[in-house]
Amino acid sequence: MYTLSIWTIRIIIKEWRTIMGISGLHHAAYRCKDAKETVAFYTTLLDLDFNIAVAENKVPSTGEFSPHIHIFLQLADGSFVAFFELPEDKGNMLDPETPAWVQHLALKVPDSETQLKYKARLEEAGVKVLGPTDHGICKSIYFFDPSGHRLELAVDTTSADMAETLRKAAPETLDVWSRTKRAPDVDPMHAKAH
Repeated sequence: MYTLSIWTIRIIIKEWRTIMGISGLHHAAYRCKDAKETVAFYTTLLDLDFNIAVAENKVPSTGEFSPHIHIFLQLADGSFVAFFELPEDKGNMLDPETPAWVQHLALKVPDSETQLKYKARLEEAGVKVLGPTDHGICKSIYFFDPSGHRLELAVDTTSADMAETLRKAAPETLDVWSRTKRAPDVDPMHAKAH
């Protein structure tokens, strides 16, 4: 029997992450109606850290004239959720052709107790909250921010066995979907979720 030391395992993981290339999320950006209102919502109700604000009159990548402020709110893992306020752009805040439940930002919380604490805080502030909903891989609550973006606070409930089962089944599930545009009769996640 061959065993690996903790140092060997750490080296393997570090090399795997290097090979993988993408190491994590830097930020996901959305449009907001009002930057100040957005900062207040995410800092007061969700405890995110507001620490970057960049105001510009031209888009750095294109040079296009478009006055905007780009605000960044940091999560505990160091990644950010970011927003643009675009006062002179009259485009849609959200995609009107997509159902409201589809486009959302799911933020991870460590446990159900923390999730329920946020649910109570949001409801106390007058925010309508749906859930918790058990998806098998996570338990989630849902609500909307002041700009109409759907947010999810999720507790990861995936076991190592379930993760491996889902990983193995993913190609076949995708293949069935691609051919039929319907969910398989029973996929691994839902077989145990209900």
